[in-house]
Amino acid sequence: MSELRLDPTTREWVVIATERAKRPRDLVSRAPQHIPEAHVAECPFCPGNEGMTGGESVAYPDPATGLWRVRVIENKYPAVRRDGSAERFQDHPLALSVKGVGLHEVVVESALHNRYLAQMEDDEILDVVRAYRDRLQAMYALDSVRQVIIFKNHGPSAGTSLEHPHSQIVGAPVVPWHLRHQYDVATQYYDERGHNLYQDMVEFELERKVRVVNATESFVEFHPFASRRPFETWIVPRTASASFAIVSDDHLRQFAVALRDALRRLFVGLNNPDFNHVLHTAALGDEEEPYFCWHLRIYPRLTAVAGFEIGSGIHINTSVPEDTARFMRDVDTGERRQ
Repeated sequence: MSELRLDPTTREWVVIATERAKRPRDLVSRAPQHIPEAHVAECPFCPGNEGMTGGESVAYPDPATGLWRVRVIENKYPAVRRDGSAERFQDHPLALSVKGVGLHEVVVESALHNRYLAQMEDDEILDVVRAYRDRLQAMYALDSVRQVIIFKNHGPSAGTSLEHPHSQIVGAPVVPWHLRHQYDVATQYYDERGHNLYQDMVEFELERKVRVVNATESFVEFHPFASRRPFETWIVPRTASASFAIVSDDHLRQFAVALRDALRRLFVGLNNPDFNHVLHTAALGDEEEPYFCWHLRIYPRLTAVAGFEIGSGIHINTSVPEDTARFMRDVDTGERRQ
C-alpha cells in the first residue's frame, strides 16, 4: 500500500507510491553518454568569447595558468534588472505589483565546455561555491534585493538552454511565498520546541541511518523522509547557520567536498542525469536567526510532474528514499570515501 509522508519543513504531504515504486536501478539512464568538446567556438561561455556575454562581476583565476577558472557575469536576458525601485504599486485590491528590479547573474563554472561539477576536483568546486557566497553577500548589499535564489539547471529536462556548465543567481525584490512559508514553519518549530528544525532532521537521519548517503565531520548528505522526487538529495550542515552569506572559508571548503561527493555519486550511479540544485538560505535580515539552517537540495529529473501533482499540490514519488539512499551508498566513484 502507498504511504503518505509529511514533509516537516513545509507541512505538505508526499505520496511514496510503494505499490508502483521502481527499483533504483530501473531509473538509471540507458542513453549513451554525450561527451561535448572541451571548447566550442560559438559558445559565449568559452574562453575567447568574453565579449559575447554580459558584464563581468568577478572572476576567480586558475592558480596554474592565471586565466579565469570561474567567471560571474550578468545574465544577458535577466529575469530582473538593476534599475528601478522595489516600491509596491496597487491601483486595485486585486492588482498589486512591483517592478522587476534586482540582479540576475550567471556563474560560469569552468573554462572547459565539458567540465561538469561532478568531474571537478575539490578546489575547482570550491571556487564555484565561493562565487555563490561572495555574490550572495554582494546582492544583499543592494537596496532592491530581499531574497537571493541560487540554482543550477543541468540538462534539457532541467531547463538548461546552454550546455556549458553554469549556475545562476537571482537577487529578487520580494521573498517568494514558498520560501517564506518554509521560514514560518521553521520559526514555529523553534518557538514551540526550542530547537532548530533542520538540525533535528539531521540528528533524526543520523540516528536512523537508512536514508544517509554520506556523512562527514561537518555535513550530512541524505535522501529526506518525505522525498518529492526519486533520488532527491539534501546536503545539510551539522551545525546550524541560517545564511550561506556568513559561511567561513573553512566551512565552505568542507561544503565543496560534500557537494562534489553527492554530484559524483549521482553522475556515476545514474549515468549523468539531468538535475536541478537549489541552495536554500535565509532572507535578508534573518542571517543570524537561530530558526533556520542553510542547505542545498538536488532534484534529479527522472520523472515528470503530472496532473495529480498540479491539481493537488501533493507530489508522487515512485521510489522509496530508503532504497535510493542504499543504492547511492553503494555507488563506487573510484575514489576515497569521506
